[in-house]
Amino acid sequence: MSVEIVVPDLGEAGTEATVGRWLKEVGAAIKSGEAVVVLETDKVDVEVSAEADGVLERIERDAGEDVQIGDVLGVIEGEAGAAPSPQKEKPAPAEQPAEQAAPAREAKPAPAAEKSDEGKITPVAKRMAQERNIDIAQVQGSGPQGRVTREDVERHISQHEKSADGKQSPARQEPAKPAPASQPRELEAGEERVKMSRRRRTIARRLVEAQQTAAMLTTFNDVDMTAVMELRKRRKESFRERHGVSLGLSSFFVKAAVGALKQQPLLNAEIDGDDIILKHYYDIGVAIGAEEGLVVPVLRHADRMSFAEIESSIKRFAKQSDDGTLSLDDLRGGTFTITNGGIFGSLLSTPILNPPQVAILGLHRIEDRPAAVNGEVVVRPMMYMALSYDHRIVDGREAVQFLVRVKQLIEDPEILLIEG
Repeated sequence: MSVEIVVPDLGEAGTEATVGRWLKEVGAAIKSGEAVVVLETDKVDVEVSAEADGVLERIERDAGEDVQIGDVLGVIEGEAGAAPSPQKEKPAPAEQPAEQAAPAREAKPAPAAEKSDEGKITPVAKRMAQERNIDIAQVQGSGPQGRVTREDVERHISQHEKSADGKQSPARQEPAKPAPASQPRELEAGEERVKMSRRRRTIARRLVEAQQTAAMLTTFNDVDMTAVMELRKRRKESFRERHGVSLGLSSFFVKAAVGALKQQPLLNAEIDGDDIILKHYYDIGVAIGAEEGLVVPVLRHADRMSFAEIESSIKRFAKQSDDGTLSLDDLRGGTFTITNGGIFGSLLSTPILNPPQVAILGLHRIEDRPAAVNGEVVVRPMMYMALSYDHRIVDGREAVQFLVRVKQLIEDPEILLIEG
């Protein structure tokens, strides 16, 4: 009996994915529950497991193809000892009489025509074209070898809607052909073309959307790190022995951010149409630079976490980010984000919002600088902080007061202990 491998419910990752890599080859023996193929989503990689014992009979979607929930990725022959069909025989049904195409699901209208489209258009783009009754031949492809992508179909729809407004004269439809400009240009000597991963494409899209949809401003302050660094120096060994993890800077800033958010609740909110959703919980996202792009795992109810729990969670997130084992639940939601460019040497930056959040705190490298203390110039370890915020609901006063409160809590960390 044949069992289909289908794209599962992707939950928070959305409805679409890209086939990353197959973990099994055609003809390989597979056990039920064993991972067979990896899908790349906007947030994490998802392993799809077999639902039955058998052998991988054929692969329906190759690496790099876009897929949606419910699409068939491959087929497992569940009968013991069944001989798998070679992958190269996959297109054969299109050349055979209809009555010889054994699987019932192959008996669609004009299967040969459908097969001819494969390689010219991605599955997601094909589905969109079919739903809107669009002739694929009329869509200019911008992918490799002129392959039609989802973006090409969306552009075609947009151009068609514009040309349909008023009289549909040939002159009106003429501007609907700017697509050749988006064709991949020919490479010159010393150049290399590298395909963007789905995650990188999503990061790029979301960053542009954040700048286009929010009235984003950034305000700055600096903080004297002397007290925190001396505290860490005194307590780091006993902290590690007791909790098995180092006492880093992250836990101090997470705690300080929560304290400041309690005083400035609009920075922990979300815009929903003409309404403001105030969130009386503190799920703090911590940006981590992964190899394939930035990920932001979330500390749930960070206000209830101890320093050790925060440090342990961040250490786990960093390891899982490197291993590619972060779960969708790790990345879901978040009310406020902290990003630390200082670990890469950044002195000052303007972080971009992580929608639908309305504020993000950027940390930077610590460096010795002259500072005035009690009327004297002394050298202190200083850090610049940056707060980007959505000016639609957060005014400069609240943003500045937030940073001032974070500065107070970091420069006098005993307040964090006294006020919890």
